[in-house]
Amino acid sequence: MGLKIERGIRQEPVAAVLYGTEGIGKSTLAADFPKPLILDTEHGSGRINCARVRCDDWMALYGALIDLGGDPQGFQTIVIDSIDWAESMLRDHMLKKDGKKSLEDYGFGKGHVKLAEQFATLLSVLDQLVRGGLHVLLVGHSTVKRTSPPDMEEGYDRYELKLTRQVAPLVKEWADVILFANYRTKLVEGADGRVRGRGGKERILYTERAAAWDAKNRFGLPPELPMAIDGLAPLFAAGAAAAGQAAFDQAAEYIATAKSVKALGKAGDRIDELASDGSLDTDQVAELMGMINRRHEELEPVEVGQ
Repeated sequence: MGLKIERGIRQEPVAAVLYGTEGIGKSTLAADFPKPLILDTEHGSGRINCARVRCDDWMALYGALIDLGGDPQGFQTIVIDSIDWAESMLRDHMLKKDGKKSLEDYGFGKGHVKLAEQFATLLSVLDQLVRGGLHVLLVGHSTVKRTSPPDMEEGYDRYELKLTRQVAPLVKEWADVILFANYRTKLVEGADGRVRGRGGKERILYTERAAAWDAKNRFGLPPELPMAIDGLAPLFAAGAAAAGQAAFDQAAEYIATAKSVKALGKAGDRIDELASDGSLDTDQVAELMGMINRRHEELEPVEVGQ
C-alpha cells in the first residue's frame, strides 16, 4: 500500500494553554477568543460577558466536552477555566469512585500515575474537538517551583503550570502554544545599592521558554506580546479554514442522507446560518445549495419518510 504523503502547513485549529499570575485577566482574554464557550470549573467568569457552562464536578465537565464534540452549537473555541481546577475535580472523582481518602492510599506513586492516565483521556477528547474544527484553550494558574537542571550546579525558581508533576508534562506536550501572562517589572538600583522592582502594571504575554517560565509556540509569534487578542491573530488564521471545512463536511453529509424535502429545507436554513456567521464562504454555500437541488430531484416526486 502506498504512503499518503502530505506537504505544506496543515491548516488546523489551535490547542492552546494560557496561564499566569492571579488577577491578571486570563479569563477576560479567553473570552476574546473566536466565539468562545467557557466551561467554568471554578465559577470565575461571572463578571465577564460570555457564554458559559458551569461545571461543578468532573462528570459535568467531561459530559459537556462529549456533547460539544457531537454538536458545537455554533461555538468556535472551547475554553476550560481552569485546567488546574479540572485536575482537582478528576482527583476527587477518582478518590470517591475507588473509596480512597488520598492519592497516597493507592500505594507509593500509584495514585499520581493513575491520575495522569485518567487525565490523558481528557486530552484525547480535546484532540477530537480540535480535529473537528474547534479551537481549545486551557486556562491555568501559575505557581513558582524550584528546578535543578542536571547541567547546572545551582537550582533556581521559575513559573510553571499549577498542575501535578505527572500531569503538567502531558498538558505541555499536548499544546501547540503555551502563553505565560505576567506583569512587566523593571529592576532598579537605589541610592543604597539595593535592587528593587518597579512597574508591575504593563501586562505581557510571553510566548517562548525562558529560565524563569514555561512557554512555547509553533506560530512564529514574537517572544513578547501585549496581553490583548490582536497579537494572537496568527493562532486563528489556520483554524478558520479547518472550521469552515468541518462545517461544510457536516452539512454535506446531512444533505446526502436526507430522506425528505422537509429535511432538505432544514439543511438550507442551517447553511444560511453558517453563511451569516462567516463559517462558510460563498463558494461553499453555492456547492451545498447545488447538492440540495440535486438531492431534491432524487427525492421528488416520491418522498421517503423520515
